[in-house]
Amino acid sequence: MTTTLNRSPANSVTESPDLADRPGGAPAGQARIVGVGTATPENSYSQQEILDIFGIRDPRVRSVFLNSAIDRRYLTLPPEGPDGTRVMEVQGELLAKHKAQAVDMGVRAVQECLKESGADLADIGYLCCVTTTGFLTPGLSALIIRELGVDPHTSRLDVVGMGCNAGLNALNAVNGWAVVHPGRLAVMVCAEACSAAYVFDGTMRTSVVNSLFGDGAAALGVLAGRPALPLPAARGPRLLKFASYIITDALEAMRYDWDSDQDRFSFYLDPEVPYVVGAHAELVVDRLLEGTGLRRSDITQWLVHSGGKKVIDAVGVNLGLTRHDVRHTTSVLRDYGNLSSGSFLFSYQRLLEEQVARPGDHTVLMTMGPGSTIETALARW
Repeated sequence: MTTTLNRSPANSVTESPDLADRPGGAPAGQARIVGVGTATPENSYSQQEILDIFGIRDPRVRSVFLNSAIDRRYLTLPPEGPDGTRVMEVQGELLAKHKAQAVDMGVRAVQECLKESGADLADIGYLCCVTTTGFLTPGLSALIIRELGVDPHTSRLDVVGMGCNAGLNALNAVNGWAVVHPGRLAVMVCAEACSAAYVFDGTMRTSVVNSLFGDGAAALGVLAGRPALPLPAARGPRLLKFASYIITDALEAMRYDWDSDQDRFSFYLDPEVPYVVGAHAELVVDRLLEGTGLRRSDITQWLVHSGGKKVIDAVGVNLGLTRHDVRHTTSVLRDYGNLSSGSFLFSYQRLLEEQVARPGDHTVLMTMGPGSTIETALARW
């Protein structure tokens, strides 16, 4: 017997209890998260330490850093010059830093993900890599495959330039591949070297960006059906449905611009972004739950992108979420800053560590980014 949660052909999902109860397995037509891994650079800094390192004395800028709800961030700072001050990198050096950091963190995140899921490199059938903080050709997927020694026949995809929401865009594609290839492991990697995308010009625009983002990578293993060999790891939730919304009136609210004065790309965040995203959060979540028989009050866990204090507050107010609901979101922001596309996976890892999710619980995953876009996914434990 099957129970249809959504009758839309594009998003239909079914329950199959017999297969769902088998270790590592998921019902036909569904995929399950089977492992997660994260990685960061070696060094982390408090907001005060960053202000001291760069000698920032402007009280307005200091206020932005110190009132960000961020305690520490992992960063790869510019090198020191002969006088001990930091040497500002040119765009070519930033791209080289992005390549080195994204590959290093991405490799380590994949290795941790495989270890948790009980899988080997040979089990990877599909690799999807996500990044926005630098441009690479060949893409990050090819570089990671070479670095790890993954089978060169492995199918791959690179998602570039979609921003903080891209993790769920990519997960949708990874989920689709896994469903079509039951028993084969698909891996998604979000690798963001945000310290390779900065501008120091003393303006509030760049100061907001520089106070917010951190470096980090996260990898997620996804599997549909039964694996050829049972995976010993604890089972994660099944992915049931995805829903998206592009706020076309806010296309320019989050974007990369070329700054001719600084000879590098500069990220722009409109001050109204938190309120724009918050005002549309209900719309996309209601679309996600449409046809499932679920209400927002039925959602046990919420994993929201750690976009910034104001963004989290705006989403929480509009969805009626409590501080407890967004505890992982706020703790990841506090300990890492905004990690762009991989932030929600750091929150997912913290949820796993709590061991509070129970069979039958429903989880909503939500990311927000350029477009302006809100991406969501519904999962069941």
